Amino acid sequence: MSGKNKVFQQIMNKWGKEGKAFFFLIDFEMEKPFICELKNLKKENILLYTSSFNNSHEKKLKLKEDFAIYPVEYKVYKKAFDYVIKEIQYGNSYLVNLTFPSVLKTQNTLKEIFYSARSPYKLFFKDKFVSFSPETFVKISDNTIFSYPMKGTIDASVADAEKVILENEKEKNEHYTIVDLIRNDLSMVSERVRVTKFRFLEEIKTNRKNILQVSSEIQGKLENNWQERIGDIIWKLLPAGSVSGAPKQKTMEIIRNTEMDKRGYYTGIFGIFDGKNLDSAVNIRYIEQNNNRFYYRSGGGITAKSNSKKEYEELIDKIYVPLDGNYKN
Repeated sequence: MSGKNKVFQQIMNKWGKEGKAFFFLIDFEMEKPFICELKNLKKENILLYTSSFNNSHEKKLKLKEDFAIYPVEYKVYKKAFDYVIKEIQYGNSYLVNLTFPSVLKTQNTLKEIFYSARSPYKLFFKDKFVSFSPETFVKISDNTIFSYPMKGTIDASVADAEKVILENEKEKNEHYTIVDLIRNDLSMVSERVRVTKFRFLEEIKTNRKNILQVSSEIQGKLENNWQERIGDIIWKLLPAGSVSGAPKQKTMEIIRNTEMDKRGYYTGIFGIFDGKNLDSAVNIRYIEQNNNRFYYRSGGGITAKSNSKKEYEELIDKIYVPLDGNYKN
């Protein structure tokens, strides 16, 4: 662990012990962690929405209908996909989450997209990126830690979509692998870990189509003074298993050798500690701004049973802004 990361972890532990409310953001490579007191978010040019916190009360905006998507070429994706499959066949990984940036052209600003989106978690960070994540990383309340890994996406308009996604063998294997990985992760920081809900469906309405997503719920018990080691807990669980793969260490090497560049804050995590409880999200459904260009990052899990065309289509299907559905913000 670098000196900077150790200091960051110590600050989280200290503020947790003091009951100080704070916001945290950690990138996928764990090289650029950010933390600030919750009361200073507006001053830092950060807008945040969760079920328990909202510092963005301006009038909701309607998106301009001008989104144009330019995903990575299929031949580029296929080359990376083939490399990943070869590594899986060698036995170096069971599941690799493969992602790419797509160029996004729109007249909407990041802040307009933030206000237009409807999602359980939303983050606008310093004019650098916006995230409207449907996936919880971990929640902690009443000395219980919860995780909700999300694996499995399908176009809701497909005939018998619920049956198709739940009975698909590739999707089953992928979800089982991640649930097992997260269960093992939670066992490093808590006791009596168990799966309390398995493969439940949620529907999301987007600016392009409606999609179904599959999640599970896993929980474990923490000691009474868990706040004093809040930084230790979070750091042990990183990176998020649902956006890396299994086993983690070797899979991370495969990702570094395959993807075009570092992910940065994409597929990292962000969240809040309110002085008593913790709530955090995986930083997906993510648009970043770089040199006046927008990039939408997306991807999916690759297993031995994956089909390159279908995985490429899933990468594109995940390029959306959620507009309605189950979310009320």
